[in-house]
Amino acid sequence: MESTELAGIRKEYSREELSISSVDPDPFVQFDSWMNEALLAELPEPTAMTLSTVSSKGRPSSRLVLLKGFDSKGLVFFTNYESQKGRELIENPFAALNFFWPELERQIRINGRASKVSSAESDEYFASRPFTSRIGAWASDQSQPLTSKSVLIAKVAALSAKYAIGGVPRPPHWGGFRIEPDHFEFWQGRPSRLHDRICYTLKDGEWSIERLSP
Repeated sequence: MESTELAGIRKEYSREELSISSVDPDPFVQFDSWMNEALLAELPEPTAMTLSTVSSKGRPSSRLVLLKGFDSKGLVFFTNYESQKGRELIENPFAALNFFWPELERQIRINGRASKVSSAESDEYFASRPFTSRIGAWASDQSQPLTSKSVLIAKVAALSAKYAIGGVPRPPHWGGFRIEPDHFEFWQGRPSRLHDRICYTLKDGEWSIERLSP
């Protein structure tokens, strides 16, 4: 496809409107409302979110991760702490999240600070994972070079035999991060690119709300 063809791709948004008067004063309540609507709509991956991190050298990187829980303290996902994202969040805890639900013509952007969840939280979630996923957490040196896939398959086989009887313990390098937000933006697609953007900003422990230009 030529670049001229790409430039001509457009979608007109017109499902719903969003206003300051229609959103909840608490961004976590508003997030919960939109997440429930996404779940009820049975979207393919409603909990998938783009996580953007920045290295100690100031280079950004993004990838998709899955939201595994949220409350008024923040949003939680799990990973290998020695992966690129894990290392970068430990070096520079500021991160950005983005949910995009094209079927609902909605997007949520979240900025905040990351910190590790407690060992108890990581243990509880790890124990709930399927056996193969728990084995994979041990087998994969996430983000590190892999000489061949057969090496990984052999490690999985060996670990599966080792833990065939008894539980699979959580690796010490694996656990959760919680992103504690200080900024939310709720985006609702509108016709003629006049999108609705409602922004929440945390300052001195209080959330302020304002509309942003599209």
